[in-house]
Amino acid sequence: MPNRLLSCEQLTEYREALRAKFDPDRPCVTVCGGTGCRAMVSGEVLEAFQKALQAKGLTDQVALQFTGCLGFCEKGPIVVIRPQGWFYVRVKAADVPEIVERTLQGGELIERLLYKDPQTGVRCRTKDEIPFYKYQTPLIFGANFDLDPISIDDYIRSGGYTALVKALTTMQPDEIIAEVTKSGLRGRGGAGFPTGLKWASCRKASGNGKFVVANADEGDPGAYCNRSLLEGNPHSVVEGMIIGSYAIGAHDGYIYVRTEYPLAVEIFEQAVEDASALGLLGDNILGTGHSFDIGIVRGGGAFVCGESTALMASIEGRAGEPRAKHVHTVHRGLWELPTTLNNVETWANIPLIVNNGAQWFTTMGTGDVTTNPWGGSKGTKIFSLVGKVNNTGLVEVPMGTTLRQIIYDIGGGMRASKPAAPPAACWPNSTWRCPWITMNWSAPAP
Repeated sequence: MPNRLLSCEQLTEYREALRAKFDPDRPCVTVCGGTGCRAMVSGEVLEAFQKALQAKGLTDQVALQFTGCLGFCEKGPIVVIRPQGWFYVRVKAADVPEIVERTLQGGELIERLLYKDPQTGVRCRTKDEIPFYKYQTPLIFGANFDLDPISIDDYIRSGGYTALVKALTTMQPDEIIAEVTKSGLRGRGGAGFPTGLKWASCRKASGNGKFVVANADEGDPGAYCNRSLLEGNPHSVVEGMIIGSYAIGAHDGYIYVRTEYPLAVEIFEQAVEDASALGLLGDNILGTGHSFDIGIVRGGGAFVCGESTALMASIEGRAGEPRAKHVHTVHRGLWELPTTLNNVETWANIPLIVNNGAQWFTTMGTGDVTTNPWGGSKGTKIFSLVGKVNNTGLVEVPMGTTLRQIIYDIGGGMRASKPAAPPAACWPNSTWRCPWITMNWSAPAP
C-alpha cells in the first residue's frame, strides 16, 4: 500500500496499477471466512491449503485467500476454485490434498464435494447453477465472492471509491441528496424511512457540527445480514458514510456494532485504518477539502440499543434508553446536534446509486417513487433465511419478492419432514383461514 494519496488522480493511477498487476486467469482458491464457516472450522481448511500448496510447490502459482460470508451457510465451509468458479461445499481439511491434486493439478472436479440439488438430484458445478444463487440479485452481497475483506487494494481494484471521487469532484451535496431521493432507497434497518428525505432534513438543520452514524446493532434472533456485510465488504460501508457526510455537511461519524460481532469489529477497524492511511479518511480527503473520520463503538449487548435514540445515548456514554420521538435525531441527535443514522446495508447502497444513477436503482423493487418517496420500495434487500427449509443462509433479492419465491425457489422448499407446499387457496387473495397454520394441507376451503 502506498503513502497517503493526495488527489483523486493519484487514486485513479493507483487503481490502474493494481489492475495491471492482477491476472484474472491465475488459479485462486477462496475459502469462506465468515463467522458461520469459521465456526465450522474453515480456518483449518485454509491452513490445510497452505500446507498442501507448499508441499506441491504451488505457492507461487496458486493464490489463496479468505473471503467474507458467501451466504450459503447451510453448506459451509465453502471453497471456490477460480477462474472456473467451481463450487465445493462442506469441505473438510481432510479433503484438501485431494482438491489440490485432482482439481488444481489435474483439472478434475470432485463430484462428492459439489452441491446436490435436493429436488432434481443434479450436481451443480458453479454457484450460478445452484438454485439458491440463481434466483438472487446480489448487488451488495455479491462482492463477497471476490474480495479479501481485509484488503483495501482488492476493493479499490474492483472499482471501490470511484463513487466517492465522483461525488466529491462532480456533484454538489444537494445533487447527491436529490439522486438518493429519486432512487427510492429506504432505510434497511426496518423502519423503511426514505433515505433522501432524512438526509435533506439533516442538511437543512442548524447546529454547530453534524454527525453520520451507521447502525450495526443487529439484535433480532436469527438475523446476521449486517454482520456478514461488515465481515465481507466493509469498505462499501465506509465509502457510503463518507459520501453521506459530504452530502449533509458532517465531519465526524460513528459505527455502532454489537459486542457479539468481534470479527466484524476487527475487520471494520482494519478497513478504517487502511482508508485513513491512504487518505480516504481524515483531513482534506484526496485533496478535495472535505474532512471526515469514523469512530467505532461497541455495544454492551443491550437489545434496546438498536433503537436510534438509545443507540446515540450509548455512544455518548449514557444508559441506552430511548427518548420521546417528538424531537427527531436529524435535528437533535448525537450530543444534541443534527445526526443522520442509517443501517449499514443502507450505507452500502450509496456507492452503487452514485455510480449507476437513481434511474438504474429504480428498475428494481416495487411502486413508483417518481413523485412520492413513500410510493414504493426500490433496490434489493438482504434477508436471513433460517428454519426448516432445505437451503438456509443469506439471500439478496429485489424488494417485492414474495415469501413463496424465497422459501421454495431459493430455499429449496421445506425439509422432508414438512409438507411440500400449502394449497393455492392459502396464498394471497384468500379470505378464509389458512389451514396450513395447523399443518392441515388438505382442509377444504368453504
